[in-house]
Amino acid sequence: MTVMSTDVSTTSTSQGSRNDSIRNVAIIAHVDHGKTTLVDTLLKQSGNFRAGELEKLEGGQHGLIMDSNPLERERGITILSKNCAVNYHSADGKDYRINILDTPGHADFGGEVERVLRMADGCCLLVDASEGPLPQTKFVLGKALEAGLKPVVIVNKVDRPDQRVTDVVNEIFDLLVDLGADDHALDFPILYCSGKQGWATREWPVPDPANRPKDLRAVFEAIVKEVPGPLAETEKALQVLITNIDYNEYVGRIGIGRVFSGTIRAGQQVKVIKRDGKLVTSKVAQLLQFAGLKRTEVKSVEAGDLCAIVGLESVDIGDTVADFENPVALPTIRVEEPTMTMLFRINDSPFAGQEGEFVTSRQIRDRLMDELQRNVAMRVEPGRSSDEFMVSGRGVLSLGILIETMRREGFELSVGKPEVILKEIDGEMHEPIEELVIDTSNETVGSVMELVGGRKGELKKMEPRGESTTHMLFHIPSRCLIGMKGRILTATQGMAVMHHSFLRFAPVAGEIAHRAQGVLIALETGSVTSYAIEALSDRGSLFVVPQDKVYAGQIVGEHNRDNDLTVNITRLKQLTNFRAASKDATVVLKAARKMSLEAALEYIEDDELVELTPTSIRLRKKLLDESARRRADRQSREREEDARAAR
Repeated sequence: MTVMSTDVSTTSTSQGSRNDSIRNVAIIAHVDHGKTTLVDTLLKQSGNFRAGELEKLEGGQHGLIMDSNPLERERGITILSKNCAVNYHSADGKDYRINILDTPGHADFGGEVERVLRMADGCCLLVDASEGPLPQTKFVLGKALEAGLKPVVIVNKVDRPDQRVTDVVNEIFDLLVDLGADDHALDFPILYCSGKQGWATREWPVPDPANRPKDLRAVFEAIVKEVPGPLAETEKALQVLITNIDYNEYVGRIGIGRVFSGTIRAGQQVKVIKRDGKLVTSKVAQLLQFAGLKRTEVKSVEAGDLCAIVGLESVDIGDTVADFENPVALPTIRVEEPTMTMLFRINDSPFAGQEGEFVTSRQIRDRLMDELQRNVAMRVEPGRSSDEFMVSGRGVLSLGILIETMRREGFELSVGKPEVILKEIDGEMHEPIEELVIDTSNETVGSVMELVGGRKGELKKMEPRGESTTHMLFHIPSRCLIGMKGRILTATQGMAVMHHSFLRFAPVAGEIAHRAQGVLIALETGSVTSYAIEALSDRGSLFVVPQDKVYAGQIVGEHNRDNDLTVNITRLKQLTNFRAASKDATVVLKAARKMSLEAALEYIEDDELVELTPTSIRLRKKLLDESARRRADRQSREREEDARAAR
C-alpha cells in the first residue's frame, strides 16, 4: 500500500519553524519499570489497529508486543530499541502523528538509548512508584538532559500496595537538581498511571476506581502538549541522520533515521557521508514511513519525521544522508566508552566442529565486524594471535547477549573471563566505578554488607523501604561485580534485587579476592559414568550427568577445597565374578549444577575458558594437558618469587 504524504501545519519559534502535527517522543526508564508494557497499552488504546490484531503479536513471559526478539521474550527484558507510530486525535480537535521510541532499561544496553535520543524532541521518564529512581534512571535522564529534552514524568505502578509516590516525586526532583537541570526541566509535568491496567491521571491522590480515568488519554495529551514539535527546516539542504540499521534479504540494508532538514524523496540522488568523512554517491530506491508497527511506502518525508531508506549502498549507523549538490554532515552519534572487555577465540577443544556450522576465525571475525555496524557501543580489536579477538562492551550482560545470539546462529567459539578496561589519567591507572543499588530483606542486610564490603564496596546510603525491606546504595569497582550476583542471591535466599550502572573512573583499588573453591578437571576423554560420579560425590558439586561426553582438561565440577583437582570422571566399574554385598543397593546421585551463560562467564578464572556451541556450554582450562598446566603454574610461582625478591 502506498500512502501519500499530507500537508503539515507549522509554527515559527526563535529556533525556527516547527512541524506541529508530529511528535517524536522516547520512553526511558530503569529496567523493569514498565516502559514496554506502557507502550503496548498505548498501541492498544490508540484506535489504529483492528480488534485482535495486536493480541496476535503478543509473546514471551509477559505477553509483550514491542519485545519481539526471541531473546527479549525469553529473558523478559528489552535489548533493542524500537519505534512505532500512531495517529492521535487530541481533545482540542487537532490530529497528530506520534513517533514512539521504546528503549532498553538495562545499563549494559545504554548505547541503544544514547543513539535513539537523537531522534526524539522529548521524553517520557517512567519511574516505579515503589522503587523510585535507580542507577539506570540517572543514566538515561542525564543523557536526555544533555540532548536538551524536557522530561514528562510518569509515576508508574501506582496501584502497588507498597507505593510511596510522594517520596518518589521528591527523589526525581532531587535527581534532576543533581544532574544540573535548568528551571524549564525542573518544572516537569507529572502523571500517575498503571501501564498494566491501562489508565493514567494527573490527580494525586488517585480518585477511586469509579471516578478515575479508564484509559491512557492523559499520556497522549501530555505528549502532544508538553513535547515540542520537531524543527521543520524544509527549505534547507537535505540532512538525515541514520540511527539504526535493518536488513531484508530481498532489498538488503535499510537505513532508519530522522530527517533533520530538507525533504527526502523516493528516487532522489544523495550523498552518504560516512563517519570518517568519505562521500558515497547513492540513490533512494524506496522510502518507507512508520505506521503502527509496520512501514508503508511514501513518495517523500519532510524534516522532523522518521523514515526508513531502502537502496543506500554501505550505509551504517552514524552516517548522514545529505543533499547531492551540497552535502553537509550532521554531528555523529557519540556514546560512552566500553567498560568491559572479553577474549573471543576459536573453539580448539577435541569436540570442535561437531555441533556448530561456523567455526573458523575468519567467520567469527566477519560476524564481529557485522555486529559493529549495528552496535555503536561495542569495540573489536585483534588479539595476541590471528585466532583471538578482544571484544569490549558495557557489561557482562551485553557481551553475553552477543555470544548467545552467535550460538543460535550456528557459531562455535571460546570466550575468556570478562575484564575491566583500565584508563590512564594524569599518569595513574584508573578503573571504572559503578553505583550499586541492592534492595533486600532486613534479616539479610548484614550478609549483603559483608559480601559487598569484602569486594571494596563503599556504603553511601541505607534506608528502609516499607516494613521488611532495606535499600542500600554502594560505590564499587566494576571488576568486583563480576561473580557477585550469584553470591548475593545465595546469601539472601534469592530475596535481593540488585542494579548497577557506570558512575566514574577512580584510581585502582588493589587486588580483590578470587573464587574461593578450585575446580574438578577431567583426566581423559570419554563418557561420564554413574560409578565415577558416585565416587566423587564427596569431592564437590558436579556440572555433568551420566553419559555426558567430556574431554581431558574440561571442568566437570567445583572442588570443596581451594585447589584444582584432576579426576577420572569416565571411570568404569570393573566387572568381576565375585558377588558384591551392595549390588542391589539403589544409589541416588546428587543433581548436577547447571549454569546459564552469564553465570558461566562470571564463574571462570583467568586460566579458564567457556566453550560455546549451538547446543552446549562447557567450562575448560586454557591448557588442556595436565603436565602443561603444572609447568605453567610452576613458572608463574617462580615469576612471583622473583618479583618479591626484586622489591
